[in-house]
This record gives sequence, C-alpha cells and structure tokens, in this order.
Amino acid sequence: MSEEPSELSDPSGVSDPSGVSDPSGSSGASKPSGAAETAGVSKAAEPSADRPPTPQQPSPDAASPAVGASGAAPQTATATPVAASPDAAPQTATAAPVASSPRLQAPPPRQAPPPHPGGPWQPPVKRPGATAKLRPAAPPPAPPAVLAAVLATAVLSALLLGDGLGVNLLIVAAPAALAAAFAAREAGRRLRPWTATWAVGGLALLAVPALRDAGWPTFLAVVSAFALGSLALHGSRSWPGVLIGSVGLLDSIGPGVRWGWRGVRERADDSRGRWATGIRTTAVALGLLVVFGTLFASADAAFADLLGRLIPDVSIVDGPWRTFLFLVGLVGALAAARTAAAPVRWDGLTVKPGKPRARMEWALPLIVLNLLFAAFITLQLVVLLGGYEKVREATGLDHAQYARQGFWQLLWATLLTLLVIALALRWAPRGSARDRTLVRAVLGTLCVLTLVVVASALRRMDLYVDEYGLTRLRISVAAMELWLGVVFVLILAAGVFGARFLPRAIAVSAGAAVLAFGLISPDAVVAEQNVRRFEDRGSIDLAYLRDLSADAVPALDRLPEPQRSCALRTVQRELRGSDSPWYATSWGEARAAEILRERPVTVDRGTCYGLGTDGVREGEREGEQDGYERDRDEYDPY
Repeated sequence: MSEEPSELSDPSGVSDPSGVSDPSGSSGASKPSGAAETAGVSKAAEPSADRPPTPQQPSPDAASPAVGASGAAPQTATATPVAASPDAAPQTATAAPVASSPRLQAPPPRQAPPPHPGGPWQPPVKRPGATAKLRPAAPPPAPPAVLAAVLATAVLSALLLGDGLGVNLLIVAAPAALAAAFAAREAGRRLRPWTATWAVGGLALLAVPALRDAGWPTFLAVVSAFALGSLALHGSRSWPGVLIGSVGLLDSIGPGVRWGWRGVRERADDSRGRWATGIRTTAVALGLLVVFGTLFASADAAFADLLGRLIPDVSIVDGPWRTFLFLVGLVGALAAARTAAAPVRWDGLTVKPGKPRARMEWALPLIVLNLLFAAFITLQLVVLLGGYEKVREATGLDHAQYARQGFWQLLWATLLTLLVIALALRWAPRGSARDRTLVRAVLGTLCVLTLVVVASALRRMDLYVDEYGLTRLRISVAAMELWLGVVFVLILAAGVFGARFLPRAIAVSAGAAVLAFGLISPDAVVAEQNVRRFEDRGSIDLAYLRDLSADAVPALDRLPEPQRSCALRTVQRELRGSDSPWYATSWGEARAAEILRERPVTVDRGTCYGLGTDGVREGEREGEQDGYERDRDEYDPY
C-alpha cells in the first residue's frame, strides 16, 4: 500500500500558500465546497460572446442583516469579483478568517458511532462461547452412505417402535451405528479399544428389552445404552469428559440436522439423474412386492399369517405418532453421525485442583475416621461370629429388626465415603514422594474398611430378606451396594496402578452392572425367593406378586393351587389382551404366554379373595385353632 500524503490537495487545483488551516475547526470536506463556489463565480464573471453579462445576484448569506454587522459583508462582496484574477489569491487567503465569523461558523460534525463488528447492515458477530475451543472445525457434508443409513434408521423407527419395545431396538440401532461408523471413517477416526468396549456394551444393553418383560430394568438398560453410546462417539477419558460425554450426544442435535441438510443439498445438486433412477427403481420393486405378495397371501393361509406377522401394522390413525418416531430416528441418527465425524472434546474441560494442605492438617481427620470405621467393623465381626444374643440383650431387637435398622444407614455411609475420598484427593498434599505415600496409605485404609462396611450391609440385607421376603426395592439397593463395592476396588487399584483409567473403568463397571441386573431378571429372582419362602414357611404375599411382570411366570408356576392361579391371573389377562407383534415381544413374555397356554389359570376371583394377606385360607394356617392365630409370621413387603 502506498503512503497517504501528509497534506490534502485543493480540489480546485490551487494550493493554499499560507498553509494555515481553517480556524473554525471544520473538516477538510468544507474546503472543496468553497473552492468550487469561487470557481463558479469566476466563470460567471467572464463575459460570454453570445449574451451580455448579467449582474451578480447577492447570495442569501450576504443579504442577511445578521451578516452586515461590523462591515464584514462589504469586504466579502468586493473580494468576490477579485477572486477571478490571479493576483487575488492573497486577498482570498486573508478574507477567509473574516468569512468564518462565529455567526457563519458551521456546527461541529457529530461523532460517528464506532463501526459495528458485523457492518452497519449485518447482524452482530457472535463472540465465541466458553466451549468454542473444545469444538473442532465443521466436517464436510454428510456422504451418501451416512445419509442412506440415517434414512434407514428413520424408516425403521417409524415402522417398528410404535408397538412397544423388544428386539426392535436392536434392529433400529444397527443402521444408526453404521451411520456413525461411516461418518467416523470418512473423518479419519480410528477404532480404539475403549471406544469398542463402550460400543459393544451399549449394543449389549439393548438386548435387555429383547429378553425381559419388566419395564424398570428395560428403562435402566436403555438409558445406560444411550450413555455408553455417547461415550463411544466422543472417546472421553477424564472425569469431566466421561460425565459430560455420557450426555454429550444431545449437544449434536442441532448441528447434526444442519450437517445432514448440507449433505442432502450437495448430493441433490450433483446427482439429479441418479436420484430419479433410484426413486423409479424403488417404486417398481415395491409395486412388484405388493402385487405378488397379495396374490400369494390370498392363495395360502399360512403364508398370509406369516406375512401378517412380519409386516408392521400401520394405519392412518397412527400417522402422527409414526411421523414423530420417524423424526426421532432421523434426528438421533444424524446427531450420532455428526458426533462421530467431529466430536466435542469434553476432555479439554479441566477442574482446578484445590490448594494442597499440610500433612497433619489433611491426614488427622481421615485417621480419626479410619479409627471410627475400625471400631464399627470390630463390633460387626463380633455380631457375625455369633454375638446376636448379646445384641438382643443390649438392644431388645431380633435378627430381622437389627438388620432392617442398619442397612440404609450403611448404604448412606458408603456413599458419603466416596464423597470424602473425592474431597480428600482435591486438597491432598502432593509436593513430594512422602506426601503421595501418605495419601495412598490413609485413603487405601479407608477404602479397605469401607469394603468391610459394604459386606456388613449386604449381610444385613440377606437377613432382612430371609425374614420379610424379597422385593424390587430391596434387590435394587442390594445391587447398588454391590456395585459400590466394585467402585472401591477400582479406587484401590487406581492407587496402585495409577488413576488414568479410573473414570472410564467406573463408567464401564456401571454399564456392566446394569447389564447383569437386567440379564438376571430381577422379577424372576423376586418370585423365586418368595416361592421358596412359601415352601419353607407357608406364607406368601400374593397381592405383591400379582404386580410382577411376565418374567416371574416360570417361578410362580411352581406354586400349588389356588395360590398359583391367584398369582398369575393378572399376567394371563394382560398377555391375552396384548397383540404386540414379534419385534415388540420379549423372550420372557413369549415364554410366559406359552406356559399359560399349556396350564391356564383355573381359579376365579372369589377364591383368591378368600385367601388371606399371606396367601392362606382362614383355618388352614399352621398354629391356627378356633379362629385364632398363634405365632403368625408377619410379612413386611417394604
């Protein structure tokens, strides 16, 4: 670029010899106007050969009475004709200060507002957000393979997910996983061991709805599958990455839709002829299937029944619901593929460590806590070795009451210990090797003592269940306590081998726990324990067992009549009223339907109402005479 001149030239072509700027303070833009006006007067003063000279009309400013003060107007009027001669330049320069009197001075220019960052007619430029540094550059438009897999996911979602959950979740998840795999390969991402572990775990969790009929393990499995799938797409490692990455797929919903739309537009512009060919081919194939399928179905009843089972039942009434499922599948698959192509690096989020404390200040509270744990565990060992008689003498509680009183407190103690360990690591001394050794010794001892507390809590729950029976709530909290024990084992391993793998290991352990919980069929376990308890003690809570899912039918089928029929009446009624297709029917539901088809319920409602709360008719309870009960076992379903 060339340098700008230091002085502005006069537009009239005559430079100012005085070099004095305008004292009025006006900008240089007013100067060309005066020069042009002087040039216009000079041209008007020259006589023309065609017409006689006309007298000059005074300007409005010169005729103003306000200007006539102090004789300024006559000087200006006499200076105007002289300006046409070359000798008048000095006079014009000396007349300039007179013309710029305070009454004739132009108002100072208004300060222009600072230029808009996006221009005066453009929207404001968005400043980068807090997570801008974590987001990679936008990937290229979606390739055709990704778009085809996304479309397949949307169509299968609309056709299969409207009738319930079963193996259809796995069928819908397959093309969505392919779309993510195609997008990751297009972006140059490689499959790593942890990514493969999370992906396989997420798909395995979707097998729980295909195997079990109970709704609550299915819900846990679907939520966990979503979390593991999101982690597989992000590839997170740190604590913030694992926690946020498990739900980070939601952040890609909007970008995923825009990314897919750009891919559709680019492919539509490049291959209009191929799109038309594909549409014609698909239409012809569908027409042939409809015509010949209808003919074969009308010719053979067995083929018609098979075809009716395979083809989803879609009606106009279900149109809005199917459209919503189509959009859910479309948006979900696009979000997954977009995340696989350009994941947000949530590992970039860092948590600032706390200020290290002195050794004694940090270690003394934890040592005191360890001593308290040791005293409690010593008492537990005395009780487990046969000291219940001493406990009963001191507290007046039997085995079941003693177990019920302590389990929930021990569960909360386990959870709070995790919080104590997290806070202790935040402010732990870490200046030297001795500091690190102290931290490992104190926290390792606390973890070992907590494992003993976990074992004590599980033992209490076992005694509690043996006395009052097993329920869904009890098996759930027992499973949670068992998983917390696994977490403490992983923390101990991290203290020995390093904590780099700890966030991912805990996430995998949580997914494995949910998978194992669904595969063991908790409703079947609850029914099995209560049936065994009935065989030993002769009491059972039929009102609670009637609310179990079809997974409990094989265990409840072992009950004698009328208890069996009373426990299975509700399940049989639900199965007979269900018309779910094969892809929305779980294996547990199909097995229960087969059992009840072979041995249907034979007892009416009145007979079931005649049974007591413990499932035994009046007068048939052991120890009951003349309408009075003796030593009746109290059953607590909670």
